[in-house]
Amino acid sequence: MPARLTWRTFSPTSMIMQPIHVIGGGLAGCEAAWQAARLGVPVVLHEMRPQRMTAAHQTEQLAELVCSNSFRSDDRETNAVGLLHEEMRRLGSLIMRAGDANQVPAGGALAVDRDGFAGAVTAALMSHPLIEIRREEIDGLPPADWDQVVVSTGPLTSPALADAVRGLTGRDALAFFDAIAPIVHRESIDFSTAWFQSRYDKAGPGGTGADYVNCPLTREQYATFIEALVTGDKVSFHDWEAATPYFDGCLPIEIMAERGPETLRHGPMKPFGLTDPHRPDVKPYAVVQLRQDNKLGTLFNMVGFQTKLKHGEQVRIFRTIPGLERAEFARLGGLHRNTFLNSPQLLDPTLRLTARPALRFAGQITGCEGYVESAAIGLLAGRFAAAARRGEAIVPPPSTTAHGALLNHITGGHVSTIDAGPRSFQPMNVNFGLFPPLDAAPAKDADGVRLRGTAKTLAKKRAITGRALADLDGWLAGAVPAAAE
Repeated sequence: MPARLTWRTFSPTSMIMQPIHVIGGGLAGCEAAWQAARLGVPVVLHEMRPQRMTAAHQTEQLAELVCSNSFRSDDRETNAVGLLHEEMRRLGSLIMRAGDANQVPAGGALAVDRDGFAGAVTAALMSHPLIEIRREEIDGLPPADWDQVVVSTGPLTSPALADAVRGLTGRDALAFFDAIAPIVHRESIDFSTAWFQSRYDKAGPGGTGADYVNCPLTREQYATFIEALVTGDKVSFHDWEAATPYFDGCLPIEIMAERGPETLRHGPMKPFGLTDPHRPDVKPYAVVQLRQDNKLGTLFNMVGFQTKLKHGEQVRIFRTIPGLERAEFARLGGLHRNTFLNSPQLLDPTLRLTARPALRFAGQITGCEGYVESAAIGLLAGRFAAAARRGEAIVPPPSTTAHGALLNHITGGHVSTIDAGPRSFQPMNVNFGLFPPLDAAPAKDADGVRLRGTAKTLAKKRAITGRALADLDGWLAGAVPAAAE
């Protein structure tokens, strides 16, 4: 069993230890740098902004959130992403620490004030004695003498670096489009029509059970709205972009509408679990929800309303939604291009590129999807690189944990297509389908009553999450050196 050590134990030798280089200052890169430094290894974090901006970023802050401000469910007992939150907290995650400190009400979800969150992450990294931040673009493969590198350039990897990786691997990276939802000024919402309520009145961290703004639509209004989405003027693609697939977890609202008139009513516009206090006897046919986007509560984003409609069309169409007739938009929706590796064929079980083991990859570029999933893979990459720098054996987390389940999906848990068609590996959010099955699923409750239906499903999820946290604690105690806060 390796010695239990803190980064302070390593501080004297850190003066002569070669640094780990982390390329990219998004959530994954920031978490990788933080984890390695906490374990006593010096880090150089390379971030190209503000010298070179991207199509989606607006600031030079590290860990800037460019899409939603939600980290999704914080329920650690029955939700896979909530379990991932808890595992990251136990692993000393900077991303979760900053998220918890800057949360805003969001029902059962953990949503954050995006400016406060990015500021907290940036300040923590800038003040760490073992982390150096260099504002520069790495426009090709890192120098050969960088023997421990974490590439966490995310879905907006610079073309020069992406081309260099393609040339090294001999395989094309896959690309898809990710869409951004509009943000509305709260003061422009008509609350004689809209109302505050969380679905089924569920309260989340910092919330009250009335954390979403709800805008109701009748059957006729919904039909008119769907027609407008389908026929609205959209952003044109370049020829080389036309065949790029979308990720199903972040489809543009108009693409969902094209899949059938009832698709949205059973997706982001579902009316279930909500009662209109203005007309309590009338059930809305569909509902548009807006979630608080900043700590002040002055901005709300339209949940599930990612879009590639042109800006003028967005204003025209979204102002037909009851309660948003006079909506003023702090940001309109848009698109950014995402790039990710065919990781099961390119990465080893510790996230190293098999064609050049000095390079590890982390975050969305590996084929995970979501803020916390990206940060979690960055967390593992930082720990793996630190262990390698110290000459220690690398012990991946058990596959029964959320971290292990994600790692397995990326590096070996994917079944390739058996025909000659396109590769089928796609980005994936953490979910219970990635976890190994239980040896024995719960059959009875604490009183000996046989479990059925929803109760049985929830009991199974609790058993999976309980096993995960127990196995994570065992992994930490037996295989990974401790780190100081």
